[in-house]
Amino acid sequence: MADTSGGVALEGTVVDMPAPHTSERPVRAANGFAVLGIATVLVLGGIALFAWGIFTLAAEAGQGGGWVVAVACLAFIAGVVLCGGLTAVAPGEARVVQLLGRYVGTLRTPGLQWVNPFTVRRRVSTRIRNHETEVTKVNDADGNPIQIATVVVWQVRDTAQAMFEVDDFVEFVAIQAETAVRHIAGSYPYDAHGEQRLSLRDNADEINEQLSAEIGVRVAAAGVKVIESRIVHLAYAPEIAHAMLRRQQAGAVVAARQRIVEGAVGMVEMALTKLAEHDVVELDEERKAAMVSNLMVVLVGDRDTQPVVNTGTLYQ
Repeated sequence: MADTSGGVALEGTVVDMPAPHTSERPVRAANGFAVLGIATVLVLGGIALFAWGIFTLAAEAGQGGGWVVAVACLAFIAGVVLCGGLTAVAPGEARVVQLLGRYVGTLRTPGLQWVNPFTVRRRVSTRIRNHETEVTKVNDADGNPIQIATVVVWQVRDTAQAMFEVDDFVEFVAIQAETAVRHIAGSYPYDAHGEQRLSLRDNADEINEQLSAEIGVRVAAAGVKVIESRIVHLAYAPEIAHAMLRRQQAGAVVAARQRIVEGAVGMVEMALTKLAEHDVVELDEERKAAMVSNLMVVLVGDRDTQPVVNTGTLYQ
């Protein structure tokens, strides 16, 4: 959980990120279409007045032509300056507004807006983005080299922090995501091998949740929200992949043999019980042992047995 100092504890590790110094706030804006109409009237009116003033001065029809030209120039300049404040905001985008280096606010309302024409407006995308880390070679908790890659789904939630708290928030997210992946991969084994502990292969959901939490803590200072992160590639490194594959195969063979033996013992026990219940044949302890041995060979053996026909007595 986050504290006031920016430090967050995750599985015994403290991610100490500084607290942000600024936060997003809305900026005052006017309807852009209304201002566009006013600016158009001023520009066209200024052009018309300028032409009329020049005509008046050329014709020497009367005094005041110079004042008309001056007013026309002022109207034209005012219209051009007003047009400089028009800002088009597309859906999924925001504009961070600065005046003389000072953060004024953020414009998020889609459409044509008008703000102070002397401000600087920087475009920031607020759409949901994907970042896929490269296949990274790390050592897991057991020291085995593994290869891992993840996909992080993220979105800018605070445009002011994204623009002013870090140099490049896109690069910042990429680096912090890779750092978190390396830390998580080194904190857990690739495979638990039957032990009661979390592993990268067997507990994907829990690992993904912890990975999302750690990346979210690392990028929170940049105004970024992590929606989801998921491991998309996980494998042993090539130099030990063959040995680990043989180990997994051996474990599978042992588990299969164990199930076969358990089933065979049950079948032998059932056969002896049925024979005794129906008085099919009476067997002493030595012959029971021989029968059990033969049944176990038939049931447990991985090859077909060769039948032998006994033409003598039961004890020959």
